[in-house]
Amino acid sequence: MSEPYHRLTWPLFLEFIRLPAKAASMLPFVLGISYAGWAFQQFSWVNSLIYGLAQLAIALFVTGFNNVQDYFKAKDQSYQQRQNIIGREHLSPWGMLALTIVILLVSVILGIILVMRTNLSLLVIGAIGVGVAILYTFGPVPLSRLPLGELLAGFVEGYGTFIIAVLINMPAPSPLNLMLGRRTFTFSFDLGWLLQLLLAALPVIILNAAVMFADNIADMDQDIKNQRFTLPYFLGRKRALQWYRLIPFITFAALILGVLTRALPFWSLLVLATWPLVRNNTRRYTSKPSKDKTFIFTIQSLLTVGGTLLLTLWLGILF
Repeated sequence: MSEPYHRLTWPLFLEFIRLPAKAASMLPFVLGISYAGWAFQQFSWVNSLIYGLAQLAIALFVTGFNNVQDYFKAKDQSYQQRQNIIGREHLSPWGMLALTIVILLVSVILGIILVMRTNLSLLVIGAIGVGVAILYTFGPVPLSRLPLGELLAGFVEGYGTFIIAVLINMPAPSPLNLMLGRRTFTFSFDLGWLLQLLLAALPVIILNAAVMFADNIADMDQDIKNQRFTLPYFLGRKRALQWYRLIPFITFAALILGVLTRALPFWSLLVLATWPLVRNNTRRYTSKPSKDKTFIFTIQSLLTVGGTLLLTLWLGILF
């Protein structure tokens, strides 16, 4: 007779959804609503609160669903039973799957409410985001097993979240709009608006991708055992680390470009003061890539740059 599954406790739930990492997931949202206030002098408390809860729910779903799918798809029995939280803590895999689906439904319901309060274009963007979240670890060829994680983390989580956070605060006529007819539909968008948001969010987009890149470098050996062929696998560890060392230079070049094009306030040049910390964090990680010991420095760089950028947006709003 098999041993009964253990009960999911609150500390185990927090580990299952990796709550400490959610600050990084919510950063593009907070930056987006602040950017709407600085660049367009627009802000909706109700829409921002609804989207904030929806974004948090989808972030919890992605992490939890990833843990469940990694358990089911694991080729390495040692990883499945000793490292994955479901096997290690002897939790019910189907029960944990049901929990993640409930969290996803909460996000979808909140998203539908937000669509009803704004416009249908949000439905298209949200559907793409939810689709990527599900297919990232689900299906015959999950996206996480391909060299696409960095691109998805940067543009879906970084840029996509930023766009929605700004869009929900914009009054009509919206820069993105979807209109349905009996037999036709019209989708219109302001290309200049999208380019402005891309330039403003580019530093965070790059650092979001860097977090995924660092995660995949640290997990490279384990990923190969479980047949996850991420970008570092194709680059090789040495070249992947060489690419990673370039990230601080690209990030701060993007920041300066944002200020020069006036997509960001002049105050944002203050973010350059974080250069020594980011550079040092990069060196500490590349000297010994480790999920347990040095990966935290990548998160620290993202939160430091993003937090300082957030401060400069509010300086722009106030002064």
